[in-house]
Amino acid sequence: MKSHYQVLVIGGGTAGIMVAAQLREKDRNLEIGLIEPADTHYYQPAWTLVGAGTYDFKSTARPMKSLIPAEVDWIKDYAEGFDPEKNSVGTKSSGNITYDYLVVAPGLVYDHSLIPGLAESIDKGVVCSNYTEPEHTWKVIKNFKGGTALFTQPATPIKCGGAPQKIMYLAEEHFKKSGVRNQTDIVFATPGTTIFAVPEIKQTLMKVVDRKDINLRFFHKLVEIDAEKQIAWYEVTKEVETGGCVVIEDSKTDKVDQNIQYNYKDVKVEVEGNRFGIHYDMMHLAPPQTAPKFIMNSPLVNDAKWLDVDHKTMQHNKFRNIFGLGDVAALPTAKTGAAIRKQVPIVVDNVMTLIESDKIGEMAYNGYSSCPLVTGYGKMVLAEFDYQNNFIPDPKLKQMLISDSSKEHWRLWMLKKYMLPYLYWNKMMKGQNV
Repeated sequence: MKSHYQVLVIGGGTAGIMVAAQLREKDRNLEIGLIEPADTHYYQPAWTLVGAGTYDFKSTARPMKSLIPAEVDWIKDYAEGFDPEKNSVGTKSSGNITYDYLVVAPGLVYDHSLIPGLAESIDKGVVCSNYTEPEHTWKVIKNFKGGTALFTQPATPIKCGGAPQKIMYLAEEHFKKSGVRNQTDIVFATPGTTIFAVPEIKQTLMKVVDRKDINLRFFHKLVEIDAEKQIAWYEVTKEVETGGCVVIEDSKTDKVDQNIQYNYKDVKVEVEGNRFGIHYDMMHLAPPQTAPKFIMNSPLVNDAKWLDVDHKTMQHNKFRNIFGLGDVAALPTAKTGAAIRKQVPIVVDNVMTLIESDKIGEMAYNGYSSCPLVTGYGKMVLAEFDYQNNFIPDPKLKQMLISDSSKEHWRLWMLKKYMLPYLYWNKMMKGQNV
């Protein structure tokens, strides 16, 4: 195994593999190493559909070896630390590896310790998460016999910020089919202030929420889970910092959405000081998420402990030969695969231009991200937006006869279930821009 590479990539997720593949397409002579310990790569955007019983979990997995370009050295190891002054990355088993240019894209990790009781309850019994065990989610939804179905999320940034509500819309529809909807109260508790920060999407989703009779709870910060008594404890506060998770947090407002009803209907609630405890008969949640510890403890992070990069170029703000992208980057936009799809060409162009002329390129990232919001079996809304939460739908959607992707459409469901997985495996992972 080599101990030095022209370009060293950390992470075998969507961002890392796409960067490596596109760099190889640009220059076959580049010496590229990729650090990734996992044997399997997952297409996680489909896990929402797995949790709703309409997608095969096995189809979301591919061997890591089949995706990393053959000309790229796969360093099957854990990155453990950085010495950017010496252009060096420490690993668990392979020693120090040096580089000319470094691309940091390890994704994020789940930290169950941030919510007491979460580690003991997640993926057990009636507590489920599409983020960790989507097959268990489907089991919980199938076996649900009525009561309070609670859908919630943490106050940290999360990947695919719309996922906690997507599974809720699908579950509601399944409850109708299984005959338990009339015996069910559905609650969506979020630390955010609005169902979605893009006005055009919010308007559609509020209609979905009203149609499905979902009880919205804003400013609800999950602080503890009592699995034995089946109570989720919340602090109701406006002092929630979401670190740029724009999908369901509108940082420009400090007022609760006027559509909220200030009662819990038939949901059983307990009060302890400033805490509200919601009794649940099933709960789906997104676990708290942070940068990996070897990133958080490195000299590469900002005060919030995310990788400190320029919002337009993704070049590190201190070390000019280091770039970062994907979920670990401190970019104030939603953490999605669609965002990575737009970030990768910019990082690749900047690295290649630095190699060739010792300056970065002229391409700039505008914060584009996309959230496919499934609102039922066969229905979807596609939220595409930038740093300013402007709605910027792809003109190519008109080729699918979709005139307004902010409205529910069956063709968007087909895009989500069939077209996007195909494009992911056969285009994106092979270094093609789509």
